[in-house]
Amino acid sequence: MQEQQVTGAGVEGVSVPAGPPPVAPGVAEATAGREVTQAVSPPAPAGPTVIQTDEGAKNGQTKCPKCGATEISLNKASGRLRCHFCRVEWAQGQTMGEMGLDDDIRQLVGVVVGSGSKDIIPSVEEVVTFKCSSCGAEVVIDTKESTQARCHWCRNTLSMNQQIPNGAVPDMILPFQLTKAQAQEKIKEFVSKRKAFAHPKFKAEFTTENIMGVYLPYMVVDANARCRLRGQGERLVRTRRVSSGRSSRTVYDADLYDVGREFDLLVDDLTVESSSEKLNQDTTSNTNNIINSIMPFDVKAAVKYDSNYMKGLSSQKRDVNIDALAMVAQAQVKDIARHRINDQIKFYDRGVRWDSEEIAFKGQRWVSSYLPVWLYSYYEPKRNRQGILHYVAVNGRTGKTMGSVPVCQPRLIAVSAVIQLIAIAIVVLFFMVIFS
Repeated sequence: MQEQQVTGAGVEGVSVPAGPPPVAPGVAEATAGREVTQAVSPPAPAGPTVIQTDEGAKNGQTKCPKCGATEISLNKASGRLRCHFCRVEWAQGQTMGEMGLDDDIRQLVGVVVGSGSKDIIPSVEEVVTFKCSSCGAEVVIDTKESTQARCHWCRNTLSMNQQIPNGAVPDMILPFQLTKAQAQEKIKEFVSKRKAFAHPKFKAEFTTENIMGVYLPYMVVDANARCRLRGQGERLVRTRRVSSGRSSRTVYDADLYDVGREFDLLVDDLTVESSSEKLNQDTTSNTNNIINSIMPFDVKAAVKYDSNYMKGLSSQKRDVNIDALAMVAQAQVKDIARHRINDQIKFYDRGVRWDSEEIAFKGQRWVSSYLPVWLYSYYEPKRNRQGILHYVAVNGRTGKTMGSVPVCQPRLIAVSAVIQLIAIAIVVLFFMVIFS
């Protein structure tokens, strides 16, 4: 039996000589992708500063800069656009650098948003009509399904690149760099390692021909904030055994300190899902959490949005505004703020409990982006309840793979029972040898 006993008391760096020296406010920088400060608050009532990311963009025909053809698509191996006629390749400018979306976070003040990140206006029509600049025909694009359409007369491709307030056109797009064949091999390898306990129906129906290249909508967030944490920490002084009759117990003596830390936190490229469907983390009906496990994305390689990057690929439109995403980011931020300070509180070897977490934002930046994912999905029906949608996802840039495979429960239970029986048999045999 173990019992915890806390003795001693003090205020850090003041009344307890054994405590660590006071730590001056320092700077903790977070640049690994998912690192932010506490609550990512919505834009101030006065309105955010908007960076116009579609300046110069035109709806209609996007032509090859060399031959003028409109048959353009993404070469996934290079991440560049390729003309189908003259085979020349080119890339859009780097959005993050060229458009002021990657400026020094230390200088970030107030709320800054890309024009593709502004609030969605529900009344905006989903269907947009373009006039073909080659033959004059009117071509309709349903932005729910695509941002491109082919003229039914001259067969030229028309694209939607200018932003309208319905979330269909983001500020930037991160092109695929992994081909479908490469993604198929990644998914095959992942599933083959888990087939021993996979459901027989899944194994019979599994085929990588069904995988799809999908651009998923995200908000990329930068933040400049001041963090203040207050709580109590314990440092172990000694451990001793206390006897009482035939029993004994372990007693831990520890000093208790009031702990406070204040520091600047710089957040670079936090990625937050901006689709309500993918924000649904109900593990009883889907495995959306799989998508988070293939992060991070190298968003600094993102380019100005051009619908030609999406030809032959699928996409999901953003349908959540910044103010609704603030709460989602807040859950991640609290963990990050605590994590960033861990190196400064190692003195408290029994841990620190933070009772107060205050975050004051100096500046925030929100940028709407499409990020590339190769996706395999499988629906597993369940008796008497809703089925589960399983995903195997591959990062379209790095190839990192993670997924969920439906499990054959009877086989899993049978194997577990056999292992348990073997363990019991080994224990019994061990005691028989000892007492024989």
